[in-house]
Amino acid sequence: MLVLGIESSCDETGVALVNAAGTGVPRLLSHALFSQIDMHQAYGGVVPELASRDHIRRVLPLTQQVMTEAGRSLSEVDVVAYTRGPGLAGALLVGAGVACSLAAALGKPVMGVHHLEGHLLSPFLSADPPEFPFVALLVSGGHTQLMRVDRVGSYELLGETIDDAAGEAFDKSAKLMGLPYPGGPHLARLALKGDSAAFKLPRPLLHSGDLDFSFAGLKTAVLTQAKKLGDELEQRKADLAASTQAAIVEVLVKKSLAAMAQTGLKRLVVAGGVGANALLRSQLNEACSKRNIRVHYPELHLCTDNGAMIALAAGMRLQARLDTLQSHYTFDVKPRWPLAELAAESLEPT
Repeated sequence: MLVLGIESSCDETGVALVNAAGTGVPRLLSHALFSQIDMHQAYGGVVPELASRDHIRRVLPLTQQVMTEAGRSLSEVDVVAYTRGPGLAGALLVGAGVACSLAAALGKPVMGVHHLEGHLLSPFLSADPPEFPFVALLVSGGHTQLMRVDRVGSYELLGETIDDAAGEAFDKSAKLMGLPYPGGPHLARLALKGDSAAFKLPRPLLHSGDLDFSFAGLKTAVLTQAKKLGDELEQRKADLAASTQAAIVEVLVKKSLAAMAQTGLKRLVVAGGVGANALLRSQLNEACSKRNIRVHYPELHLCTDNGAMIALAAGMRLQARLDTLQSHYTFDVKPRWPLAELAAESLEPT
């Protein structure tokens, strides 16, 4: 079964083709990705209207590129999958509209996929794929969650952010320091030159006794420290970046370990854009190794939003018989769509 996946939830246009034949993990045949970073840099953040218009320009050429690289034709595609949500409404509508139009033209079924489920399952495309059950740390620009995952479609929310996500904390703190968009990667690179103990920044909810997160207070503390430094900010910027990154990573690591202790599981999956952070990977690997816990990550090029994770999630859901393929081409999108709602839908009898 060939599944074509289209991702357009924010500022990356992704298309991929996977083979979901049999019961093994779907095999990635080809994928292509276009990032809008350069376009949005001038505005210091994603402009939704511009993002939607660029998806329109990119999605069909990327689709043709994927099919050519895979050596397949569109007529061979069995299912067209797309990101239904969450994300920017206009951007989601582009992917949904193209997917449904393409499926209708081919006479093939179409399938809407949850963006976070794509991230959660993306490590199955890595050289070291996980096995069920596991705890998942989902860390991206808009989401920070800990989930218990027993199988495809069975997700229990253990904890989540009550305000800013970890990715937002990285990006907003970087912006306060005058770093370019997207701030997170720039902050991480600058932190390599700084002293992580230079400034004492808060670790919100670190000792709360639950698995929830909060990063808004950290962002405020960075702003306060930057104002205190005044003219000295430029020469102390690396130290502030290192201290900020250390605070975020410490919270993520300790909450993840608490989730492992609470569930008794011995596998941790880390997914989402922040999952590419080198310090987070290093500290998680060290801490989990001491506790005999296996940690799994997506390949670095699949940490950001991409079509491969959407095609994969669709294929795995079909293999698990969680979805009935639809051949009607009306569609809606869900800009706000908690992953727990998808899990509840998956448990309903079909």
